[in-house]
Amino acid sequence: MERIVVDLPKEWLTVADICEYMDVSTFVVTSQLRSGALPAVKFGREWRVARSDFEDWINEQREQRDAVSEERRDRVG
Repeated sequence: MERIVVDLPKEWLTVADICEYMDVSTFVVTSQLRSGALPAVKFGREWRVARSDFEDWINEQREQRDAVSEERRDRVG
C-alpha cells in the first residue's frame, strides 16, 4: 500500500487546515487532539499539528483499519 502524503504548504497545521483536508468537523479533530491520539502542541487556545505527525497519524489509522479488515476476513473465510 502506498503511503499517503499530505501535500500542504505548511509545516504546522491548524485545526481548520485538518478539517478542510479531511472534510470533517472541528469537533472530530479536537476530539482526536484532546485524547492525545493525534500528536499536537497547544499555543494558548490554538492547536498546531506538525504536518509530518499528521501524515504519520493518517497512515497509522489506515494500517489499523486494514489490519482489522484482514482479521475479519480471516475469521469469516
